[in-house]
Parts: sequence; C-alpha cells; structure tokens
Amino acid sequence: MVEELKISLPKYEGPLDLLLDMIRRQKLDIYDIPIAKVTEQYLAYLHLMQEMNVDVASEFLVIAAQLIYIKSRMLLPPDPDAVGEEAEDPRTELVRRLLEYEQMKKAAHQLDILPQLGRDVMAVSVWIDRTVIERLPDVNSQDLAEAWRLLLKRARLTAHHRVS
Repeated sequence: MVEELKISLPKYEGPLDLLLDMIRRQKLDIYDIPIAKVTEQYLAYLHLMQEMNVDVASEFLVIAAQLIYIKSRMLLPPDPDAVGEEAEDPRTELVRRLLEYEQMKKAAHQLDILPQLGRDVMAVSVWIDRTVIERLPDVNSQDLAEAWRLLLKRARLTAHHRVS
C-alpha cells in the first residue's frame, strides 16, 4: 500500500477568506483593490493548489472568474450611456461581499472565544445535605463571667431613681 504525500497549505474557510487574507497581508485599501495584481496572485495560488494535487473547490474558481471579469470591465472605457449598476465601479459588489464576510468572521471569532459548556466550562452538580445540626457556641466559664459583669455594669448605668 502506497501512502500519499500530504502537504499542508494555509487553510482558508472559503474563497472570500483567501481573497481577504491576500488583501490584508499586503495592507491594501479594500475600497481601492488593484484587481490585476490581486487576480494574478489569486490565480497563482489556485495553480499551486492544482499542482499539489489538491481538489480545487468550485467556489474558489467562481471568485477567480469574478476577479477576471472585474479586471476586464475595468480595462474597458466607461459607457457614457450606462445607467444604474452598469455605471458603478465593478469592484463595488466584491468590496461589499468582502466587508460582510470580514464582519461575520469577526463575529464568529467573538462567539468562539466565549466559554462553552463542555469545552471551557464543565457542569457540576452538588448534593447538599438538608439536615440541620444544632451547634452550640464554644464558650468557657471565664467568657460567661465577663459577660455577666458587663450586663450588671450596664444595668447600674440605666437604673432609675425615685424621688418622693
């Protein structure tokens, strides 16, 4: 039996995760993505995945196709008669999706760091015996004598006098 050689590539949760990581690693402005440069790097990564004999998910190829489409739209001169979606920057939808993805990823991370029952916190059950045992205070004879002297002293201070 022949064992397969396994090579570990950085694990991305999806195509937007790869794209967002590429943008963040290069410290690019997400609102002004240099599509040509990012597309080349994205495709180079996909080719590397194919050379390593890794199954390339269709979602990664869809994003690659979208990057190429955006690149081709940016190379064309703007149509002066275009209205609505056709007139806006072709990167707008990609930027919106990347920002939403980043927001969801941060929210997931915040949820992940919360303590979870069974992972970080264990449920404990405690049995408490409800029987009450009467416990008398531990008092010696000197304490009783001192307490009695203090009571008599207070009683003398609050004694009432009758005048007839």
